[in-house]
Amino acid sequence: MVSATRNSLALYTTIYPGVEQYLQAWSSSVCQQTDRDFDLWVSVDSMEVDEVLRLFASGLRPHHVIHSTGKSPTEIRIQAIEEMVNRYAAVVFVDADDVLHPSRIEGARHFLGKSDVAGCALEIVDENGRKTGATFGPRFGEDLAPLLPSYNVFGLSNTAYRSEVLRGCLPLSSETEMLDWQLATLAFVRGATLAFDFTPRMYYRQYAGNLAHVLPPFTAHQVSLAAARVLAHYRCLLNGAHDFPSAHRNTWIEAEDRAEAFNETISRSRERLEVYVHALNRLRPRYVWWWCVAHPQLEDIWRN
Repeated sequence: MVSATRNSLALYTTIYPGVEQYLQAWSSSVCQQTDRDFDLWVSVDSMEVDEVLRLFASGLRPHHVIHSTGKSPTEIRIQAIEEMVNRYAAVVFVDADDVLHPSRIEGARHFLGKSDVAGCALEIVDENGRKTGATFGPRFGEDLAPLLPSYNVFGLSNTAYRSEVLRGCLPLSSETEMLDWQLATLAFVRGATLAFDFTPRMYYRQYAGNLAHVLPPFTAHQVSLAAARVLAHYRCLLNGAHDFPSAHRNTWIEAEDRAEAFNETISRSRERLEVYVHALNRLRPRYVWWWCVAHPQLEDIWRN
């Protein structure tokens, strides 16, 4: 094991085909950090490393590049986590299609001084970087524990983890696309302290390429995909390599049952799905991931 110095941080992202147009803005924002005491780690997925580096802002060079081909996006990220956790005291995760606020690293370091896992609010922007007026995150002061079984606010663009906590989550499963939610859940059920910074430290780009949409209006296709992904997340957690702690298992089983009932209804009846989506888009939205799945206010639609 390579020992980590107490304050050492890695900043990590993955770069993949389709993200090229956003790299100039992303890399410039990395260069503008008020706290520059970090090493940049980059996984390059199915692209040439030299091609990627040419798209970076002048002067930005990664400390370490992992060139990956033939692996799933989840496998690529797991490989990087396994390498970083024994070299650094903590890891800050960002997405390369988003933009860092200048205080992103500074804020993450501050919150990691008092918690094991730190998320931050996201200012939601459109594909061209224009502000939408919406901010991603839980309600101010909201208890994160009851939220986590059904929704996620800890993504791989807005979180930072102490490495000792990440090590405790290994081995991670590549059988779900939601590695971020898997990490946050495993950390929490193993006793990690979670914190959320309600100051937006990232600009979160919403566009067609997002894995999870948070801005309405939702489409029937988006809701159907989201339901399948959420269900896969629960199955991965409850049937995976880790023993899910008994103190939490029933809570997550209940969440899985809700998702399964919802998915069964919308898969069986296109009409019921359309009614649900119409009603969903009339609700006051919450800007958290997977809010569109099995909404409790609409249970009379998908339970019957």
